[in-house]
Amino acid sequence: MKILHLFISPGHNFFGHHGQPAGKSPILSVNEIRCVAGRGIEGDRFFDHKENYKGQITFFAMEVFLALCEKFQITGLDASVFRRNVITQGVDLNTLIGQPFEIQGVKFQGIEECSPCYWMNQAVTEGAEKFLKGLGGLRAHILSDGIIRKQIQ
Repeated sequence: MKILHLFISPGHNFFGHHGQPAGKSPILSVNEIRCVAGRGIEGDRFFDHKENYKGQITFFAMEVFLALCEKFQITGLDASVFRRNVITQGVDLNTLIGQPFEIQGVKFQGIEECSPCYWMNQAVTEGAEKFLKGLGGLRAHILSDGIIRKQIQ
């Protein structure tokens, strides 16, 4: 698995905004993230969100991003729009649901699909939510402390 992008955000834009406009918290592209077992990613909006939170860290596949852009003929879209923490290449994230795995020495437990919500139609394009069903990425628990770094391409 290759790590192409890493993102954190200090605030929520969609989570908790049902029936309201989307938030305006930036999503920050970083070269590394500090994972804290059972708590999340330092500096991210879900750090210490709640005990055993399923999305302590989230993953999204670049292959899905590229397929979505091709289907809807989108250019210039940044992978940060999905508000996932880690953009991967070379792994089917759905195969990690229910499985332990390791990246750069940090241990994780795949929990469930990071299901797309109706906000994807606003953030990306109409039809994005439907396209992403079953392809929304992965929510995981962080099992060990450590740093994940973006890999230079």
